[in-house]
Amino acid sequence: MKRTLSTLAMTALFGIASFAQTGREIARKVKDRPDGNTRRSELVMKLINKRGSVRERRLVSYSIDVGKEKEDRKGLMFFLYPGDVKGTGFLTWDYDAPDKDDDKWLYLPAMKKTRRISGSSAKQDYFMGSDFTYDDMGRRSVDEDTHQLLGEETLEGHKCWKLESVSKDSRDIFSKKISWIRKDCLIPVKVEYYDKMGKLHRRLEMSDIAQVQGYWVALKMHMANVQTGHQTTIEIISPKYDLPMEESGFNVTTLEKGSL
Repeated sequence: MKRTLSTLAMTALFGIASFAQTGREIARKVKDRPDGNTRRSELVMKLINKRGSVRERRLVSYSIDVGKEKEDRKGLMFFLYPGDVKGTGFLTWDYDAPDKDDDKWLYLPAMKKTRRISGSSAKQDYFMGSDFTYDDMGRRSVDEDTHQLLGEETLEGHKCWKLESVSKDSRDIFSKKISWIRKDCLIPVKVEYYDKMGKLHRRLEMSDIAQVQGYWVALKMHMANVQTGHQTTIEIISPKYDLPMEESGFNVTTLEKGSL
């Protein structure tokens, strides 16, 4: 009888251990969340200063998964409104390999000049006056950070993993980030970014979460710089997935042309 109880206890413990997940495994699940092979959407970006003044910008965004295992991604964004930024374009080639810097280019039509965004600038400079860095506008490799599962919490009725991710790259604007990831849809509904001194720097909140064409998507993002009081919201309008697109179109020539 004692041996049977001992065997049952060991079996239960083994079962618990087998279902335990590491921080990296959860981060990988988030990265691998299904979102189609191609994507197109319209974006409304609002820049809000600490006095509450709002500047609105409208964009169109395209992206495609590439590579042998579809592990890399290429993206294009074009500003449509207002007139002072219309025609500005942003091209990204995001690589899954953590030791390879992503390639990024910004086209400024007023200067008729394309600027290549270096690895250091991408990680520290803000995208077009927003509270998102150039790096935030792309897709981050899982192994650029060391991940640790801090536990589980419930936010607004949804069970979440609480994940700490410490950057391995000293060029990053943040030292670590803490994410609350909804278990049901694998979307980080809240992310806190900490600066090099360990102080809270920015807070990202994802809301209006829904399924579109069977894919989970957060239709609204709100990034607040808690140190400056500046905020940025991005609303995703009419997202579409698995549209016909060619990888060959995601290049600097298309970027400077202003349309895909």
